[in-house]
Amino acid sequence: MQTQQTALSPSLQDSDHKLEKKRGHFVSAVECYMKEHLDATEEEAKEVLYARVINAWKDINKGCLHPTRIPMQLLTLILNHTRVLHLMYTDQDNYTNSKTNLKEHIRCLIAEPLTM
Repeated sequence: MQTQQTALSPSLQDSDHKLEKKRGHFVSAVECYMKEHLDATEEEAKEVLYARVINAWKDINKGCLHPTRIPMQLLTLILNHTRVLHLMYTDQDNYTNSKTNLKEHIRCLIAEPLTM
């Protein structure tokens, strides 16, 4: 679950970081990192957080390829949940901003599913 949280870290894009700051709802991951590491610039914080997200995805994939005592059904559930949230929040907040391509993704999955 810790790995899933890391993989789902809020978007590191400038537009979303600035939008969250403007809203004032909560502190972004970039701001938290910069507060913990006082000498870090915004760009350095984004690079470090992006690397953490990449490593978290590697851990998730490794966990699914080499399962442990955890049932594969549970791992699949966690993986699919992470995939959906990754789609919704990568590059921008596709959930909050309805003018994104999330509607197109949903339409393709439901209205035009792939046949196996």
